[in-house]
Amino acid sequence: GVQLVESGGGSVQPGESLRLHCTASGFTFSQYFMYWVRQAPGKGLEVVSAINTDDGTTYYENSVKGRFTIGADNAKNTLYLQMNNLKTEDTAMYYCAADTGYVVTDGWTFRGQGTRVTVSA
Repeated sequence: GVQLVESGGGSVQPGESLRLHCTASGFTFSQYFMYWVRQAPGKGLEVVSAINTDDGTTYYENSVKGRFTIGADNAKNTLYLQMNNLKTEDTAMYYCAADTGYVVTDGWTFRGQGTRVTVSA
């Protein structure tokens, strides 16, 4: 079956960095657009970043531009998100997701169980 397994979350202070990873299996990674989606406490799901695994085109939500970098390794079916200069408002559960559409804002075909990121002083 399809699996998206996230890792790399944790608790950090403002200004610090984290690198999230997502390992995908059970579908053809290179034929899907890959996403990082987050849900802050008490809020809805929000697309943080997305990547076209075919040509490398990327999308970033405005609040993370210049701080987050998305990447994909098609040979390893791996997605990552480098998060620098983290802010308290980045605190959320972060999910890896996949869809054949770009940029889809909800209802992704596949979504993982998430990894928690907490940013506090």
